[in-house]
Amino acid sequence: MTNLTSGRYFLFIVVCLLLIACEKPESGAIGSESGTHLPAGFPEIKYPEDNAYSKARWDLGKKLFYDKVLSADSTLNCGSCHKASLAFSDNIAFSKGVFGKEGTRNAPTLTNIALHPYLTREGGVPSLEMQVLVPIQEHNEFGFNIVKIAERLNSDSNYIRMSMLAYNRAPDPFVITRAIANFERTLVSGNSAYDKYTYLKDNTALSKNEIKGMKLFFSEKTNCFQCHGGYNFSDYAFENNGLYETYKDIGRMRLTGDPKDEALFKVPTLRNIYFTAPYMHDGSIETLMDVVEHYNSGGKNHPHKSKLIKPLNLNQTEKIQLVDFLNSLSDYEFISNEKHKP
Repeated sequence: MTNLTSGRYFLFIVVCLLLIACEKPESGAIGSESGTHLPAGFPEIKYPEDNAYSKARWDLGKKLFYDKVLSADSTLNCGSCHKASLAFSDNIAFSKGVFGKEGTRNAPTLTNIALHPYLTREGGVPSLEMQVLVPIQEHNEFGFNIVKIAERLNSDSNYIRMSMLAYNRAPDPFVITRAIANFERTLVSGNSAYDKYTYLKDNTALSKNEIKGMKLFFSEKTNCFQCHGGYNFSDYAFENNGLYETYKDIGRMRLTGDPKDEALFKVPTLRNIYFTAPYMHDGSIETLMDVVEHYNSGGKNHPHKSKLIKPLNLNQTEKIQLVDFLNSLSDYEFISNEKHKP
């Protein structure tokens, strides 16, 4: 999900708000009827009243997610940058957009995306229904227009049939945004070795090294849990982690225009982090050990760097233990789930 210029971003938000003006308060929750297991320790996943789960809506959303009809040159779909085998992320720093254009931010994982309070790295999009509009209109991603996408879909009898079955209306922006969101809400992951050890009380799920790494992670020595806590290993706050002294990407300031928000980015989930390299908003760190080395060093000086970022003084054994624990957050069932694949 790449950045936008400030003026275009605010215009985009206005259009989105008009699009969803008729949306009702959230109600309904994910459950067995969606075929998605809600892991232990997870909160209820709610669906908007106008976009409750149904198999017809999920089928349509999945079809759209993997259809290149969404991009201007018909070469890309959502799955091009959010690959199921990589926990719905990409394995390069910047994914290619239409006409070979290079993106400007690393594609984040869609793991448990339904539980995020807001979306994009500057937090400017409040719902999954609105989020899909970002890559559609972004020049370095799909470079297209949702109205024109709807026109394409209305020339396809199968899409018309599926849309009528799902939403009782022909394909239009309402249908497109809600169907894709309906599918993405079921991308729930909570079956890692850590989950088995913590929630299912399987004392054999973690190795001794991983347990030591977990204790380090949740200790005051590292303070990792201060930002990466909770069931999804994120507090969703906007922070600077001392990656650079000077940033090309101004982060949350792009949304707010407030200099105090310069180089602040939403804290990402650590779930399935083993699958989602490279790391950081710009994909500039290749391995988890390099990530740990960055935090161990205390990061670079920046006026907005979090006060929690300071030298950790970890020895080599501790660094390996911490990496081992991070690897234990991997949900292999999630990345191999055929239901999620095209």
